[in-house]
Amino acid sequence: MTLGEIVATALDPALALLPPKMDTREARVMLLAIGLQESRFIDRRQLVGSPPRPTGPAKSFWQAEQGGGMVNGVRAHAATRDLAAQLYRARGVAADNAAIWNAIEHDDVLAAALARLLLWSDPGRLPGIGDEQGAWLLYLRTWRPGAYARGTPEVRAALRKKWASNHTQAYIEIGGRNANVA
Repeated sequence: MTLGEIVATALDPALALLPPKMDTREARVMLLAIGLQESRFIDRRQLVGSPPRPTGPAKSFWQAEQGGGMVNGVRAHAATRDLAAQLYRARGVAADNAAIWNAIEHDDVLAAALARLLLWSDPGRLPGIGDEQGAWLLYLRTWRPGAYARGTPEVRAALRKKWASNHTQAYIEIGGRNANVA
């Protein structure tokens, strides 16, 4: 999918389900950059093995694990649990980890909204849309990517370089579109 398609089919409807203050250009840049980093908006299931197969423990374009922040975390966090419950009702999903995890593999709206709630649960402010380093640090705090945590210095450097490219793509997409979004 193109970034424009993701904005139109996932981000716009997801953010419409949340309070208006959550729909900012900064949030949109983060959501696009994270989706690019995690799945390139191609893989809805984590690829594992050699050759890679879609059998890993993470689902959705934002690659959420069943016990992770986007599924269990936002359901339990004081700042997000009520909004998450509203999302489950709106999307017809039971409020349990297994049901949510299974739903987000194909429900891009629910997945995008939960990804936004995970960012909301972080106590800091969202980085400015051009703050690529701040965005990287927020991504590391909230997504806690295992490939980075367990990676060699070379792997970490490659992931950081990939982030710079993904953040730039997201910045360009949001900077040129949705000018009416605060």
